[in-house]
Amino acid sequence: MLQTIIDVQRDIYLAFAGHIKTFAQDGNWGALAAFLPMGIVFGAVHAMTPGHSKSVLATYLAGSSAGLGRSLIVSLALSFTHVAVAVLIALLALPLVSVALGTVGRAPLLEDLSRSLLGAIGLWMVWRALRHAVHAHGDREGVAVGIMAGLIPCPLTLFVMTFAMIRSVPEAGIAFAVAMMAGVAFTLSAVALVTVFFCSQLISLLKSRPKLVAVVTRSVEAVAGAILVAVALHEIL
Repeated sequence: MLQTIIDVQRDIYLAFAGHIKTFAQDGNWGALAAFLPMGIVFGAVHAMTPGHSKSVLATYLAGSSAGLGRSLIVSLALSFTHVAVAVLIALLALPLVSVALGTVGRAPLLEDLSRSLLGAIGLWMVWRALRHAVHAHGDREGVAVGIMAGLIPCPLTLFVMTFAMIRSVPEAGIAFAVAMMAGVAFTLSAVALVTVFFCSQLISLLKSRPKLVAVVTRSVEAVAGAILVAVALHEIL
């Protein structure tokens, strides 16, 4: 399954490279626009591969009281940041990429920052659960978690932008990155909705025992927070 996903990504990327070369020569937006929907497929398939903070997203939502609407906000914030950071690196700091990136497609400093901030969120969740405090997770907290988790730049977006800039058509790279962002958002939103749906179903089964629901809710939040802290420490150390 993973090999199939990788093969699909490779085929789309090679086709995009050909379209970029053609666009650099004739500037035909019509032909490029006709291919952009494949960018959505590219982003959706790419987000299915390991990474993209899917486990972090699911863990946070499982430990929060987020509904379907707010779970979408978190996934959209994560998707936007994940792709936008890569675009900004390419546009603003391409000459410094070799210094800022430890290896191609990675940004160690941003990765450490992202995991450290998520670890802080995890500690906050554990502390709140141990205090037995009933707290409604606000939209701002969800957006903050999405942004923190998305600080790690998307390597394929960085490759696409770099290729487009080498051909002196960064606008084509940005257009494809926007299409990719839509695809990534689709996959991450699906993960978020499935997580919230199953959590809500579990809570519904326990509604007849409110005290048990309170204990389970606090326990899940504490476990989710502990997992975020453990992931942050593992990735940093």
